[in-house]
Amino acid sequence: MASLLSDKLSALTKRLRGEARITESNVADMLREVRMALLEADVALPVVRDFVARIKEKALGQEVVGSLTPGQALVGVVNQELVATMGLGISDINLHAQPPAVILMAGLQGAGKTTTTAKLAKHLIEKRKKKVLTVSGDVYRPAAIEQLKTVTAQAGAEWFPSDPSQKPVDIALAAIDYAKKHYFDVLLIDTAGRTGVDEQLMNEIRDLHKAANPVETLFVVDAMQGQDAANVAKAFGDALPLTGIILTKTDGDSRGGAALSVRQITGVPIKFAGVSEKIDGLEVFDAERFAGRILGMGDIVALVEQITSGVDVAAAQKMAAKMKSGASFDLEDFLGQIQQMRSMGGLQSIMDKLPGQMAAKAKGQDLDKADRDILKKQGIIHSMTLQERRKPEIIKATRKRRIAAGAGVQVQEVNRMLNEFEQMQTMMKKMKGSGMMKMMQKMGAMGKGGMPPGMPGMGGMKFPGMR
Repeated sequence: MASLLSDKLSALTKRLRGEARITESNVADMLREVRMALLEADVALPVVRDFVARIKEKALGQEVVGSLTPGQALVGVVNQELVATMGLGISDINLHAQPPAVILMAGLQGAGKTTTTAKLAKHLIEKRKKKVLTVSGDVYRPAAIEQLKTVTAQAGAEWFPSDPSQKPVDIALAAIDYAKKHYFDVLLIDTAGRTGVDEQLMNEIRDLHKAANPVETLFVVDAMQGQDAANVAKAFGDALPLTGIILTKTDGDSRGGAALSVRQITGVPIKFAGVSEKIDGLEVFDAERFAGRILGMGDIVALVEQITSGVDVAAAQKMAAKMKSGASFDLEDFLGQIQQMRSMGGLQSIMDKLPGQMAAKAKGQDLDKADRDILKKQGIIHSMTLQERRKPEIIKATRKRRIAAGAGVQVQEVNRMLNEFEQMQTMMKKMKGSGMMKMMQKMGAMGKGGMPPGMPGMGGMKFPGMR
C-alpha cells in the first residue's frame, strides 16, 4: 500500500502542479487514485467507502493557502484522514493494575503471537522497567510451549512452564499465582490460535479471559492479511473485549490493508507494530508517523531513534579520545564501525524510514547485497590476528591468502576491504583534532535524545557497502 498510494499521489501532485485551485474535477481524480490504491492494498471495502467519502467532504472545502499547490493540499487531506482512520495519537499499554498486570495475547495461528509476546516482554523490560513473566496456553500446536521458552530467554524475561496435558485455564491460574508469589509486574499469556475462526477457539479464549481477568487483551494480526484481517478482527472483537491491536510483519511485502481495516472494524487502537524479525523489532504505533511512511514522507523520527539505540556512546567517546591523542584508525576501529551499522538493523531497515525522494536515490542499490558485503567484511577482519588488525600495513600477500581462506572469500575481496579501510583511515586523519571531537560529542548527545550528525538534511548520506 505504501508504494501504491505514494506513487499514485505523487503522480497526481505533479499533474495538478499548474492548476490554481481545487475543483470537483481534480478532487474526483484524486479520489479515483486513492480508491484504486486502497482496493489494491486489500483494504476492507466498507473502510474504503467511508475513507473516500470523508476525503471528498474535506477536500471540496479545502482552501489552498500560502505556497501550497492543489496537489499538495489534497495530499494533506489524505494524510489527515489516514491518521484519523488508524487512530489519533499514541495509545500506550495499560499497566495500572494490582501486580501482576495480566496481558492476554489473542489471534490466529501464524500471525506471530508467540514471537510478539517475547518482543512485548522485551519492550516492557527495557522501556517500562518491568519484571515480566510469560506463559503459553497453546496446548495444541507442537513445540509452541518450547518456542515461547526460547524467545522469552532471548527477551530477558522469565518463562513459566506449562504442558499440553493441562487445560489453558488451569495454566493461566497457576501462572498468575506464581507471578503474585514472586512479585512479577506483568504476566503475558500466549494463547492458542487456529488457521481460521471456529467456535471451539472462541469458547476457549472466552473462558481464559474470564479466568485471567486481563488488564489488556491484545489482538495480534498479520499486516499481510489485508481484507481477511477485517473479518478475523470482527470475530475476535465480538468474542472478547479487545483493548488494543498489534500489527505484525509490517516490514514484509505487505499490501498494508490490515493497518487501515482493523482499527475501524474493532474500534480499538493499534498499540504496537512489528517492524523486524529481531527480538527488539517492536515499535509503539504512532498513526502520524505510519501515515507518513504510507505517503512516502518517511519516518525520520523513527530513523533517529533507530540510530540512537544502535550507537554505542562509550565507544564513540573512546574513539574521539583515541583520535585526539594522535593514534591512528586501525582495523579494530573499522570493525567497530561495521558492527554499529549491523546493530542499527542494516541498510534496508534504514532506507525504509527515509522520505520517498531520498529512498529513490538508493533504488539502484542492491541493499541486501550491501548488507551481505558488510557481513563479509566482518568475517575478513575476524580472520585476522590481533597484530594484523592493529598494524594493517604488515598484511602482505601470504597473510592475505591465509585471511581469505579463513573467511571463505577470494583474495580480491580482502584487497577490496583493505582499500575501503584505507579510504576510511584517510578520512579519519582529516577529521583528527577538534573537528573529530565535536563530531563524537554530537554522537554522545544522541544518547540523550539529540540529533545525530547529518540527520536534518541527510541528502549526501552513504553507508558502507553502497556504491
